[in-house]
Amino acid sequence: MARAQILIVEDEPGIADTLSYALRTEGFEPLWCATGEAALQHLPPQAPAPALVILDVGLPDLNGFELFKRIRERAADLPVVFLTARSDEIDRVVGLELGADDYVAKPFSPRELVARVRTVLRRTARASASPPPITVAGALTPAAAAAGPPTPIDVDEGRRRIRYYGRPLELSRYEYGLLKTLAERPGHVYTRDVLLERVWDDPGDSFDRTVDAHVKTLRAKLKAVAPTLEPIRTHRGSGYALAEDLPASLPAA
Repeated sequence: MARAQILIVEDEPGIADTLSYALRTEGFEPLWCATGEAALQHLPPQAPAPALVILDVGLPDLNGFELFKRIRERAADLPVVFLTARSDEIDRVVGLELGADDYVAKPFSPRELVARVRTVLRRTARASASPPPITVAGALTPAAAAAGPPTPIDVDEGRRRIRYYGRPLELSRYEYGLLKTLAERPGHVYTRDVLLERVWDDPGDSFDRTVDAHVKTLRAKLKAVAPTLEPIRTHRGSGYALAEDLPASLPAA
């Protein structure tokens, strides 16, 4: 069986060697690039996408966050784990807002990082499975959709897609999980701890600001569709809830 290829984008040879050894020992096929431009040569359309990318934020030629955006443009579902020496919370929040699958700060345990890689790959494998679509929070079946206008939020779990007033949303993995969870029980207040537990595979390694950051970007995407509506309500000291009073159709402009 072919080994899953892990692309390491890291400019420090010592760290890259350590990572490569740990990954190879655990059955992966590591591929090391020291610059962002070199890494792009191993991504679509120049080459088949690897199974996962370990991406250092501090690269000599490209900012890691900018490279992440370019990776997503080429392979939207490619899992990415950020690796950085920075410990500032703002850097972690920026990475999470962009939609990174995980975030590991140096110094780190190679064994722990490999475990995180396995966790992300398991989650990706589950996401790529295709169970039958289900309806959530008033979502329409195909027959119902043909009979009437779309409901405000239509969740298709099989395709991991959400439509908001009929328009498909471009959501990161965590944004999708948050909106799907909120849509399951409109009006129900989910605490940050519950959302971390429901959406993140390793909630113990995350923090409240992680939820807040993703809710912020999710709200912006919803507002781009319906500027006058506030579908996600903040309950101070408690958490977040999906509004129960969303209109069935968009208000007239």
